[in-house]
Amino acid sequence: MLMHKDTLNELRQRFKLNIYEVKIWTSLLSRGIAAASELADISSVPRSRCYDVLESLEKKGFIIMKIGKPIKYIAVQPDAVVDRVKKELNDDAEEQIKIIEKLGETDIFQELELLHKTGVKKINVEDITDSVNGRTNVNRFLKDMLLRANKSATIVTTEDGLKHKLKVLKKANNHLAKKKVKVKLYTNADVNTDLKNIEVLGTKHDIRFVNIDNKEIFFVMAGKDPEYDSGVWINSPYFVGNLNTLFEKSLR
Repeated sequence: MLMHKDTLNELRQRFKLNIYEVKIWTSLLSRGIAAASELADISSVPRSRCYDVLESLEKKGFIIMKIGKPIKYIAVQPDAVVDRVKKELNDDAEEQIKIIEKLGETDIFQELELLHKTGVKKINVEDITDSVNGRTNVNRFLKDMLLRANKSATIVTTEDGLKHKLKVLKKANNHLAKKKVKVKLYTNADVNTDLKNIEVLGTKHDIRFVNIDNKEIFFVMAGKDPEYDSGVWINSPYFVGNLNTLFEKSLR
């Protein structure tokens, strides 16, 4: 007896079988016992696929292979199949419950708890990036950054930018000293200054930037005309912290 297409599709979904497996199984149920060639004929499953499908059904517990010449197959009774599927579903459910219960002891769960408690702060792009044009504006911006420093200020500059950075440092030095901010000045030029509380270090890098507290960084770019210096400011602890690590490694 051939089954309706809708019935076959429902069985396929309920028992998690493909359409060939459903056709072979139901055909075998109608015969009780049959050889592969016979099942291929009555199920309309291509003969070349029939043996693979039968092997799959046997592994899944839907049929039993009867050794002989020719090899024949016996359909497992539907109620036995249902009982087995129910047991597998229960076993899977219990395993999933154990996994979920153990999740509460993992770092992932702790992160979820922290996310729930703290929430996610909406970030405005204007709050984390900015650009500045003109040397006067650049120097003013650098001074404001230095005045915001609480723990550290790292200044990396070239010979061309050194004198301007020293002027800015001179204006902010007393404030930095009172807050005990650790100031490092990296440059590829000779430094002649009477500023205290500043550690002067050498570097071969031809770059210019200021890093404040490993949270915000300002890249300075020299224009063809010195008065047209410009800069890009980024406020991102993750980015700045990693960039600082790379910079320090490059000095070794």
